[in-house]
Amino acid sequence: MSTPAGIDPRGPRFAATITTVLLLAATFLGLIGISTARATTATFGWFAYQPLADATFPADGWALSSASLVQRALDPAFLLALVIALLFLWSVVSPSTAPWGVLFRRAVRPRLSPPTELEDPRPPRFAQGVGLFVVTIGLVLHLLGVPWALPIATAAAFVAAFLNAAFGLCLGCQLYLLLQRAGLVGRAASPA
Repeated sequence: MSTPAGIDPRGPRFAATITTVLLLAATFLGLIGISTARATTATFGWFAYQPLADATFPADGWALSSASLVQRALDPAFLLALVIALLFLWSVVSPSTAPWGVLFRRAVRPRLSPPTELEDPRPPRFAQGVGLFVVTIGLVLHLLGVPWALPIATAAAFVAAFLNAAFGLCLGCQLYLLLQRAGLVGRAASPA
């Protein structure tokens, strides 16, 4: 089996930059949304104790745990993370038509000098699958009512995307290479 044609390594870094911004926004929305909110009783000064009139969330519980499935699904952090997961899925299923790759090839790459070397497209594609897995776990746990799951998942994916965008360190690619050496994915390079 031959190695697939190489790709410009700047393309995945470009996509990681856009993904970093989206994941940062999703993490921020998750931190200020119902995923991390506590439903507490309100007091008005040191002298008065008055419970909240809103009976939507139980006192001193997690807002997410008592929210309906529709409320969880309509949370802005959930919606943005869902879009990000769909973009990851698109990049895994059809990398040649994924939006950030197309944008890079049509608008950015023509303005750059040709790449000095090409890279195997399998590790970046695997990395997109890892991102999809991490964000999907956060989405599912969020729908199940697990507090903090969504912002933790988007923050973990953010860290990985940021490392790729800023430093060219692709954690998913490194995981792919480890699994390849173990013989679990791809074809290991034959010793010279």
